[in-house]
Amino acid sequence: MLLVYGFLGLILLLFATVIHMWRTANQDRIIFQDLYFNDFPEGFGDVRIFFISDLHRRIVSDKLIEEARGKADMVIIGGDIRESGVPLERVEQNILKLKGLGPLYFVWGNNDYEGDFHELDASLLKHGVKILDNTAVSFESQKGEKFALLGIDDISVERDRLDLALSDCGNEPFRILVSHNPLVKKQLTPEHHIRLVLSGHTHGGQIRIFGLGPYQIGSIKKEGDCLYMTSNGYGTSAVPLRLEAKPETHLFTLKRGKHTQIGEAVEKTY
Repeated sequence: MLLVYGFLGLILLLFATVIHMWRTANQDRIIFQDLYFNDFPEGFGDVRIFFISDLHRRIVSDKLIEEARGKADMVIIGGDIRESGVPLERVEQNILKLKGLGPLYFVWGNNDYEGDFHELDASLLKHGVKILDNTAVSFESQKGEKFALLGIDDISVERDRLDLALSDCGNEPFRILVSHNPLVKKQLTPEHHIRLVLSGHTHGGQIRIFGLGPYQIGSIKKEGDCLYMTSNGYGTSAVPLRLEAKPETHLFTLKRGKHTQIGEAVEKTY
């Protein structure tokens, strides 16, 4: 009898764990953080970026949109806006929601190439999304100061051309690079003048046991004059579960400061 009770207890524990993992995977979470750079163009004041990556099968919640509304100057989608089996209608639903926050910029992720990626490309363009596929865009303040936003195609499918994105820049001394895969770090040198790198792809390991997972948990780190940010992402891959790697979106405020440094993170979870 004790063996039966023990078995039933184990089943209940496993069931409760799966429920907890499912609920965690469906959380809506925004991390608000100020990023300071000693060479950020002063004429822009503060620039606010909403970053979201790895949506996969998730539909962006209305609560998340309402919390971020009016707080972003631009929205960057860091790749994997879908995966195999995700209907284009769901992708367009997410695009329309995110457009309510600000102008959209997108880089390709590996899962975006599952299915008809030409169809996805056409849909993004139809909705006015700027696709950064080894290209760059430049922003100019009223004082004539500039910064550049670069994006490269996905590394794991060998479509990335950092050299083309860099050649598409002007002489902007301050540059932000978006790459779905954080491995782009290996390609960068100080001469590229990249001050911020935004990535996703890893899901923070998605399922971590006793702190261990296939990838490091999402984080932002300073190395030299550059900040490297890898997000846990918003959705899930393979199974709709997360453990010790909560989903996340980000609202960064870029500021001019005496030193390049990372402000304290403030989280809101729904």
